[in-house]
Amino acid sequence: MEPLANQIRPQTLDEFVGQKHLVGAGKPLCLAIEQKHVFSFVLWGTPGTGKTTLARIYANALDADFYELSAVSAGKEDIRKIVSRPREATRPRILFLDEIHRFNKAQQDFLLPFVENGELVLIGATTENPSFEIVPALLSRLRVFVLEEFSPEEMTKIIDRSGYGLDEEAKDWLIAMANGDARQALTMIENTARLYEKNVNLETLKDTLQSKFLRYDKQGEEHYNVISAFIKSMRASQPDAAIYYLARMIAGGEDPKFIARRMVIFASEDIGLAQPTALVVANAVFRAVETVGLPEAGINLAHGVAYLSQCKKDKSAYNAYMEALDDAKRLGNLPVPNILKNAPTKLMKEMGYGEGYEKYSKEDYLPKKLKGKKYLK
Repeated sequence: MEPLANQIRPQTLDEFVGQKHLVGAGKPLCLAIEQKHVFSFVLWGTPGTGKTTLARIYANALDADFYELSAVSAGKEDIRKIVSRPREATRPRILFLDEIHRFNKAQQDFLLPFVENGELVLIGATTENPSFEIVPALLSRLRVFVLEEFSPEEMTKIIDRSGYGLDEEAKDWLIAMANGDARQALTMIENTARLYEKNVNLETLKDTLQSKFLRYDKQGEEHYNVISAFIKSMRASQPDAAIYYLARMIAGGEDPKFIARRMVIFASEDIGLAQPTALVVANAVFRAVETVGLPEAGINLAHGVAYLSQCKKDKSAYNAYMEALDDAKRLGNLPVPNILKNAPTKLMKEMGYGEGYEKYSKEDYLPKKLKGKKYLK
């Protein structure tokens, strides 16, 4: 039986919910579809935000030959087969490559010339930062579109399309559980309907979540539960719990680089100034994971987790950055004090640029509007 998410998948932009910054009137993907503009791009966003749907809508609008592959299981031979197939010169050949970040450098290099010479129009989909996961030569030929998590209002519209008539309490619980992932919400509804003979309500939804029907899914709700438990265990300085959740993720097939990347973030966000070498260790673990690979990389991860869990914690640098970032966005481009400005020309020197600057001065170097503000506390 066709999954519920596929049954109600939008076929046109008019049916599509969310991502108005990309598909709203006058926005880039809307214009590309209206003007039938052919180009390669990558859709970057968390699971269940409409990446596959947008790729299909775009391909349909261009009347293209459309091929879908997952980088988890596909390889060079799959691409060769697609390229070797005959096609009409006027019809673009679009390859949708899901989880493009799972292609290694050699596979991406192999794909590059087909994108470069127009044999393939590539639409990549990824949950990871393309700057880290896509080789520069290929990334330079792709436009990057960032997808946002669905808002509660948008999730409500999608849930209503399921046709199961959930009440407000059940919808609110489902929206909170799915955390902006439409596919996860629809899968939960579908699984509940199967287990409880289409009787979908708050009680049966909760029972389904607790059942073994939903196993660890790298793109599902359990993914977020386990990574959250992993981070919170390290934050609470509980290495045994953290190593257990690490093992859960590895056994479930989680990408080890995903885990290592979160450890690098954790080293600065949670440990910070309490143990500055934590970032060095976390980066070393990330590098080891890249070079060693599974299964042995699990040992490198466990080593790093044990260390990070037992480090003292200090969020002051993280909190300072977040507060400063909020001020930067809220107050805009405040004038930089003249004392801090570079003065490479005579005119700039005459204007007082750089005048009075001392390396170890106690003078407040913040913009005038922020004088006396303390971020690092």
